[in-house]
Amino acid sequence: MGAARRRLQQGAAWARDYAWIVAAQARATLGPPPPAARAAGARAPGGLLPGIYETWPVMGALARALHAAGHPVHVVPALGLNHLGLEESARLVAARLGELAPEQVVLVAHSKGGLIGKLVLTDPVVGPHVAGLVAVSTPFAGSVYARWFPARPVRALSPHDPHVLALANDVAAHARIWSVYARFDPHVPGGSELPGAVNVRLPLDGHFRPLDDPRLHAVVVDAVGRLTAPGQGRAGS
Repeated sequence: MGAARRRLQQGAAWARDYAWIVAAQARATLGPPPPAARAAGARAPGGLLPGIYETWPVMGALARALHAAGHPVHVVPALGLNHLGLEESARLVAARLGELAPEQVVLVAHSKGGLIGKLVLTDPVVGPHVAGLVAVSTPFAGSVYARWFPARPVRALSPHDPHVLALANDVAAHARIWSVYARFDPHVPGGSELPGAVNVRLPLDGHFRPLDDPRLHAVVVDAVGRLTAPGQGRAGS
């Protein structure tokens, strides 16, 4: 009975998750804020990296939380709907960081954006200028559901994709990553735990809807502060 009830709860969470992202995408399309709307602040800057088929305003609530804490928030308009390959996307992010030349930027990413962010950390030119990555709901080992999706950009997030496999095997940057994820993620059933990183599992359900939750915002703001503190302080999960 307990298992059946949990499955019903997860089904309801899945439905709420889709309802949230549909509404968020509509808001992002109909009334997006200007890219530089939250680019001012006295603390370490954050760089937003949305998930696949998402534009950066989908992360608007998280951007507001970072900005309210004093962090300037930068975006990468060239990513568009973020359907390009990981390496091409990472080049766009690196180029944007080169334009902005921020000091001690922390990449704040959702889903696929976390894979792009990890790739940027390994860039020999830009990577050393990035303090770290806070990844929300990222399929670091891929998602088993991706291989069945009709669109090629999503299938590229399969655990069997060579780019995903190569990135998963590159552990050098893990010490500069915080992985934040829900207890139930319908899109990343294998979870987002990353060995060697700071892993924070929140009592939330969903892949998209946690982006709107103050509990996630608090963890992300804390992570950005810790990653840019002297000595890059780490916290247990």
